[in-house]
Amino acid sequence: MAKLKIGVIGAGSISEAHFQSYANNKKVEIYAICDLNEERAKEKAEKYGASKVYVDYNELMNDPEIDAVSICTWNTSHAEIAIAALDHGKNVLVEKPLTTSVEKALQVEEAVKRSGKTLQVGFVRRYASNTQIIKQFIDQKELGEIYYAKATCIRRLGNPGGWFSDKERSGGGPLIDLGVHVIDVLWYLMGRPKVKSISGNTYSQLGNRKNIKNLSFYQAADYDPDKNTVEDLANAMIRFEGGASLLVDVSFTLHAKKDEIAVKLYGTKGGAELEPELSIITEKHDTILNITPQVDSLTFDFVQGFQAEIDHFIDTCLGEKETRSPVQDGVEMTKILCGIYESAEKGKEIYFD
Repeated sequence: MAKLKIGVIGAGSISEAHFQSYANNKKVEIYAICDLNEERAKEKAEKYGASKVYVDYNELMNDPEIDAVSICTWNTSHAEIAIAALDHGKNVLVEKPLTTSVEKALQVEEAVKRSGKTLQVGFVRRYASNTQIIKQFIDQKELGEIYYAKATCIRRLGNPGGWFSDKERSGGGPLIDLGVHVIDVLWYLMGRPKVKSISGNTYSQLGNRKNIKNLSFYQAADYDPDKNTVEDLANAMIRFEGGASLLVDVSFTLHAKKDEIAVKLYGTKGGAELEPELSIITEKHDTILNITPQVDSLTFDFVQGFQAEIDHFIDTCLGEKETRSPVQDGVEMTKILCGIYESAEKGKEIYFD
């Protein structure tokens, strides 16, 4: 069987997870790499055996050999590249978030419809084994009706700089970079309910904190502590039709004792925690039980999650499966993220029709 030929657009840090996962899939050939930095693209091509290197994604799109693309560029470029790929008959895996405005998200959705191709949004936590374990419990009504969810992703020091801290390219800070993951996985497990209203806040108080010594953190390749136009912290209460609600707070930097991640769901018959460790809470014979599944990893396994996501994408391209994170969900998540920013800017709760 002929291998599916993949083009990867954007050879920055997140692309490595895509490259490694494609390299592990026997149905795939990493065929082309595109990056504005030609030297970086060539390095990746040499490492992964790609035969074509581009600096202009439009030239890559015109290559008829390419069946599908991974889009690993900065957030504000996702929509235009995805639309170009779809219009050139390519299947698309686009890193989260789908894009940075509802208008652009709807344009991508239209491109999916007219092209008939698959677009999978990179909501990698949906594909993690722990998420699927919890989903099985929810699908079997073990937790009852989910009415409340809570997500925290706090970095005490961790503004990556570079394009991550440039709102013109990123569309925002920790909310759009970290919050999208934890909000989406909870929304997905809650059954993807329709949003009714959002009350959000953003704060820009601390900046890059370049004065801090003795504590290291991830820095982008083009890190510059003097360039920062994104929020430090965002929080929100999201209300859904039917009465369920989701509370979230995320930060790049905060006067916190330690980094913290917590992803929790609460239902009428039981609860579940994805982070910091997989756990199911239920009651039997008038006694509350904490259930710890016997699994390889009780927390999110980055490598396993990406491999499962890429494998699923390849199977969708081959017509063997349907994506677990379609463009419609990307549109809805864009509405939520933009809704939080809009509420924060206006200083009031906003409502959806």
